[in-house]
Amino acid sequence: MRNQGNLRNPCLTMHQPWASLLVYGIKRIEGRSWPSPIRGRLWIHAASKAPEEGTIKAMEDFYREIYAVNGVTDLKFPEHYPVSRLLGCVEVVGCVRGEELANWEVLPEGVRLEGQTDFCWLCENPQKLLVPFEMRGYQGVYNLEKKIYEAAVRGLTPVKGPMPVKFPLPNAQDPFSLKPGSISVHVPDNKPSTMDKSSTLHAAIAGARAAATQFNKKNQDFQGNDIQSGKRYSLGSQSKNKSLDDDGSNEGTSTSVENEQNNLVEHVESSSHNQPCGHLKQDLGAPSRIFAAAVKGLKPS
Repeated sequence: MRNQGNLRNPCLTMHQPWASLLVYGIKRIEGRSWPSPIRGRLWIHAASKAPEEGTIKAMEDFYREIYAVNGVTDLKFPEHYPVSRLLGCVEVVGCVRGEELANWEVLPEGVRLEGQTDFCWLCENPQKLLVPFEMRGYQGVYNLEKKIYEAAVRGLTPVKGPMPVKFPLPNAQDPFSLKPGSISVHVPDNKPSTMDKSSTLHAAIAGARAAATQFNKKNQDFQGNDIQSGKRYSLGSQSKNKSLDDDGSNEGTSTSVENEQNNLVEHVESSSHNQPCGHLKQDLGAPSRIFAAAVKGLKPS
């Protein structure tokens, strides 16, 4: 189902609205608890869980504020945040630690404010699909199926984000040179915080952090204390224990890379959420469900 050693067409499943914000070029940093295993094109798939209005508002407010730091005030957000769809792709050009990004002064301040995680995947060149493909997703980085890839690559269109960023490589000849520890930055002891300058920016960051913790509220009760103590969070969905109808990949949690890569979870198509399923056992696999549905639809000849 996923080829760890040969990621020819790597894909990442994310919760909404983070998935669409990345493909639309608004989100330039993808936050994770583990470093990026790839460089180059990364396909973005939206998980099956529909985002709440409050979550969308929190993340849109966050990006309004961090772009305003650099004088960009006219942001055009996606009209819709589709789920269970392949949305498009970005190019991962590097990965650095959150503290490196936050103090990388060559970058615009708004970009540095996106670094709220242990590891920050640096994304450029967003492209979106004119017609998003319905498909299922998996945890971690996995290979896109060949047939889906061949169809999707023909339907891409470039996206110009509100403020595109080029991340300079330490070694232009080495695509993996932009990695954790590769950026020499000086972290001043008493560096003034941008959040202290703007109460609205401070509130937007707090709202984004709160939105990022919503997917593990049922299983964990630590997020409030962690936010107050200033721990870094991914500005993306988090879910340590995956269920069949919530397959977004682990963003910003403390789960190890090994656990995340080995815990494969099948995605249940969003179209099935509104259909009665009491007559089917929950542990049936996909072939059994298809067979049961086919038997139900049989008519005498």
